[in-house]
Amino acid sequence: MLNLTTKHDDPEGNLGWGERIAYSSGGFGFNLINGIIGSFLTIYFTSAVGLNAGIIATILAVSKFFDGISDLIMGRLVDRTDTKMGKAKVWLFRMCIPFAISTMLLFFVPQNWPSLAQYIYVFLLYNIVNAVFLTGMIVPFYSMVGLVTNNKYERGLLGNLQQIFQTLANVVVNSTFVTFLGWFTSSTETLYTQRAFTMTMIIYCLVMVLVSLFCVFNTKERVKGEVKLQETKAESSKSDKTSFIETVKALLQNKYWLLLTLGNFVVFTIIIFYAMGNVFYAQYVLYDMSKYGLLSNAISISQFAIMFATPVIMKKISKEKIYTFGMLVMAIGFLATAVSTVPVILIAGNVLKGLGVGLCGGMALGMVADTVSYGKLKTGIDTIGMGNAGISAAQKIGLGLGQAIFGWVLAAAGFDGALDALGQRQPESVSTAINFMYGWVPALMSGAMFVLFLLFYRCERDIERLKEQNA
Repeated sequence: MLNLTTKHDDPEGNLGWGERIAYSSGGFGFNLINGIIGSFLTIYFTSAVGLNAGIIATILAVSKFFDGISDLIMGRLVDRTDTKMGKAKVWLFRMCIPFAISTMLLFFVPQNWPSLAQYIYVFLLYNIVNAVFLTGMIVPFYSMVGLVTNNKYERGLLGNLQQIFQTLANVVVNSTFVTFLGWFTSSTETLYTQRAFTMTMIIYCLVMVLVSLFCVFNTKERVKGEVKLQETKAESSKSDKTSFIETVKALLQNKYWLLLTLGNFVVFTIIIFYAMGNVFYAQYVLYDMSKYGLLSNAISISQFAIMFATPVIMKKISKEKIYTFGMLVMAIGFLATAVSTVPVILIAGNVLKGLGVGLCGGMALGMVADTVSYGKLKTGIDTIGMGNAGISAAQKIGLGLGQAIFGWVLAAAGFDGALDALGQRQPESVSTAINFMYGWVPALMSGAMFVLFLLFYRCERDIERLKEQNA
């Protein structure tokens, strides 16, 4: 059997490219599904099933409460797990097939059921997919960065590479999903049919399972508990059996973890605004779904391209400076699309959005590992599972809340999915609402985060200071 795992067991050593790619491919797998849920789930519910956009938005928002709790539970499970496969990747092995099955069921709402039964079905399946199985994939996957290596550069590189693969997943979805819907549709009038979504999701879910297993069997967790992670005298005095409350307190005392959690929440809220925005903008502003790929890939391809340059930049500039600059670039890109609908400016703005998201996303996972190291130096408590769980929760809450807000705004603007079946246009207020959510709101959010990180984020500097103090 092909084994790309780097042969040594040194947590401070460099990794081979085979293992780097194998780890990063896990992000490609689950982000195929995550990207589809973010971009197409709402339009599936409203246009294929005929459900109310406002009610769907409320279901998604309420579900985020359970999603956030499940992230903390999953983080604690990772911290407590001890198997031959390690602490984290064993969960990818356990969860990938149930994740695939539940996702296919989420995109198979029984159309002959009464409306109330359909809404209950959506609520249950959405929470099973997100709060149980997607959480069971994402939290362990992010935790693996701090378990595969303790090398600061390798952590940053793995974070960047997995973001490249996640972005590649977005490019694949953007370029193929609508095409697959067209192949499998049973209607000559609309792409959004039950059969089209069901057949298409079978393909994507199968790919996700295969890629996840490839990640599991070609990576190695080298960082083993207190012995391997010991960095200071203060750390050695702490028990490995830290209580849940002590772990939470340690995270809440970690100012850089808190700020990075807020940053990830904002970035993922922004991501869902443009992911859904691309679909709705093409469908209900341009009234030409063939433009969806152009709008989406202007973001995804530029995001994909910049992350090949960030490892080189990272050798000269700290991860946190790259992240901060990414927020500024994002803000400029969204501002451009907020003030103009001229095609050239629209595409240029989307390119800037992609560059900004790429700079932030490529650094985020390595920065999370740094904040955990900072917290461990500060308190002696290792929070790798819970720390990554909190970040994952922030990301998923950002995605879910952004999805809900978008739905609420559409409902308030008078969106009616039934008009699609009649071949009628949505009210002008819907186009105005989409433009607002696509440009102005993300511009203000990313601009505010740029200011906060520029003024207050100095994690790498403080890690070095704490190491010197505890030496």
